[in-house]
Amino acid sequence: MEFRKKIEDLLNEFLSTREDLFLIDLKFSAGDDITVILDGDNGVSVQDCLDASRAIEFNMDREEHDFSLQVMSAGLSEPLSTPRQFQKNIGREIEVMFENSDKIEGELAKVDEEKITLVLRYRKPKEVGKGKVDAIEEKDISYSEIKKALVVIKF
Repeated sequence: MEFRKKIEDLLNEFLSTREDLFLIDLKFSAGDDITVILDGDNGVSVQDCLDASRAIEFNMDREEHDFSLQVMSAGLSEPLSTPRQFQKNIGREIEVMFENSDKIEGELAKVDEEKITLVLRYRKPKEVGKGKVDAIEEKDISYSEIKKALVVIKF
């Protein structure tokens, strides 16, 4: 069996036993350095990473094919890429960047298979008189429009 295919199969086999975890990215370098990035509905623990690593390493023969393996959780700096990741972050502020370089920031309110819905809060000029008023608006954004989406970290 081809090396990469075997790694993918072992990883998928492990993930089928852990339905709370899901794959974000699987990368192979030219020197067979393998990087696995996982996320989970309730986060990813160090033990989860160890279990995934063991599920792969214990079933591969390094004498047959030498490789290095890194298994890690998707960090806060990693962009959101799957509906499941967006679902996990409902209620959080996210920043969405579009292909045309525009950005929008709002609270992630809803997620489905085609789009996300952000609640935008901003100040706008009064229709009559001077000053500004608070405005709240919901905006639907399809996944195809999103170039990059990040959770906004506030201190």
